[in-house]
Amino acid sequence: MILTIDIGNSNITFGCHTGTRLTFTARIATDRGRTADQYGAEIIQILSLYHVNINEVTDAAISSVVPELTESLAYAAEKITKKRPLVVGPGVKSGLNIKIENPAQLGADLVCTAVGAVGRYPLPCLILDLGTATKISVLDTDGAFLGCTISPGVMLSLNALSSGASLLPSLYLDTPKTAIGTNTAKSMQAGIVLGTACMLDGLCARIETEMGKPAASIVATGGLAPRIVKFCDREITIAPDLILDGLMTIYHKNRTKK
Repeated sequence: MILTIDIGNSNITFGCHTGTRLTFTARIATDRGRTADQYGAEIIQILSLYHVNINEVTDAAISSVVPELTESLAYAAEKITKKRPLVVGPGVKSGLNIKIENPAQLGADLVCTAVGAVGRYPLPCLILDLGTATKISVLDTDGAFLGCTISPGVMLSLNALSSGASLLPSLYLDTPKTAIGTNTAKSMQAGIVLGTACMLDGLCARIETEMGKPAASIVATGGLAPRIVKFCDREITIAPDLILDGLMTIYHKNRTKK
């Protein structure tokens, strides 16, 4: 059984794979103040919660966009598996043809979602990742990574709006019923949720124009994807575990004996 760990700016996602089958996923809040031992204890508790025998976890793979936590989670995983985990980064085989100016700068999360999409969805493919940032990755007909867009995430935008304007309240993200808000909270929710959906539709159309062809598939992942993409006009497939799927594919490319 392989432990997969995705370290994001807002959440850390854990999964366990038996072969290619994802047996469970769990999320905790990203806390840069926790020690490696604390994260180790968290992982053990999560495994116990999902009735996984710790002795059956033989290896681990990590994707991280939080460099200051990468080593802490790697140490914690190594304590559990007795083996240094695979950490996605330069020098690790992904099989992804990266056609950007400096391929080494591409974030591990974008690498993993792209690898997760290739072979699973028709190409060309657009990958919408709605997390701390809102990102759209572009894969061409050969599965090559052409580039991406990055904009502030939904919650980041909502929090910035609340903290930056004295008369606007802090509020939870909720589903707007109409685009015309009849009070401040409803107006903010409409602007953020429906505005993001319209932005995604518009950017997808612009990207398709630049590619010179329509996307054969559009896939959405990230914790906020279900709340946003239902308001998009495009046909979008939600793939909540896309990054862990890609991480596991990369693991097999590097650790599975031929």
